[in-house]
Amino acid sequence: MEKALIMQITLEQTNSSDIAREMVRARLASGSPAMDMVLTLIVVCDDDTVTEALAAATILSKEHPARVIGVILGKGTGRPDLHAKIRVGNETSGESILLRMSGQLVKHAESAVLPLLLPDSPVVVWWPGSPPSNPAADPMGSLGTRRLTDAESASQPVRNLTRVARHYSPGDTDLSWTRLTPWRTLLAAALDQLRSPVTGGSISAGSGNPAGVLLESWLESRLGVPIRWRRVDADQIMIVTLETEAGEVRIERVDETTCEFSVPGSVSRIVPLAPRTMAELLAEDLRRLDADQVYGATVKHLLENT
Repeated sequence: MEKALIMQITLEQTNSSDIAREMVRARLASGSPAMDMVLTLIVVCDDDTVTEALAAATILSKEHPARVIGVILGKGTGRPDLHAKIRVGNETSGESILLRMSGQLVKHAESAVLPLLLPDSPVVVWWPGSPPSNPAADPMGSLGTRRLTDAESASQPVRNLTRVARHYSPGDTDLSWTRLTPWRTLLAAALDQLRSPVTGGSISAGSGNPAGVLLESWLESRLGVPIRWRRVDADQIMIVTLETEAGEVRIERVDETTCEFSVPGSVSRIVPLAPRTMAELLAEDLRRLDADQVYGATVKHLLENT
């Protein structure tokens, strides 16, 4: 099969109608059909985060073919101005548009993005940098059925997590929660194997670790027992323990990529616990586009105990 060509088009001082028309032309010329795309991913970024964010989104498109719309908002004063870079092809069924807005258009940025969304498809909005306090009420966030934030990108991650959690709306998720999936999977497997009541537990992590804060809230809300926080001088979660009548469940990080997993009655073993790339985190989140009710219950418990 002949590979799709890479089409790149730059438009200066343009508008949504011209962008949409050029996208159709580029798609036809590259042999990249729009019918294969399953969602629109809006990436609200800045010059510091745009390169890494769009690279991750491009990789993501190989698993979830998407129209990726990067949005960089400039100064909100002066006459409205819109610049666009369109990219179609590169052996993927997705396509990307980078929009730079300035002037009065910044105050109505969603009006420029709305005509570019794929019809009858889910819309996901991702802030790789600092997100708004209320993503669902944000003009750009209101376009999405899912809204992804990342507390770890903030200068004060836990405060950022709590600030956004106060305005939680179904469809909101933070990538700190996604990073917890391996820990949650191991803990759930241990309890399924043990089938013994949990009486308490502890987490050893740095005080500014948002994933650790969410893990503590998840365990307390699901198990109904207090989880002690043991502050350590580390950025990552280092140790998680659960106390049961049969003994202690323990997950202890060995290095950056592995941990020791111990369950009463079984021989402890070394299991992988490697950090995942941003593209891998996004891919996991986009495998389900409905609201994450467990995350909602977790942040509710977090706020009740803050």
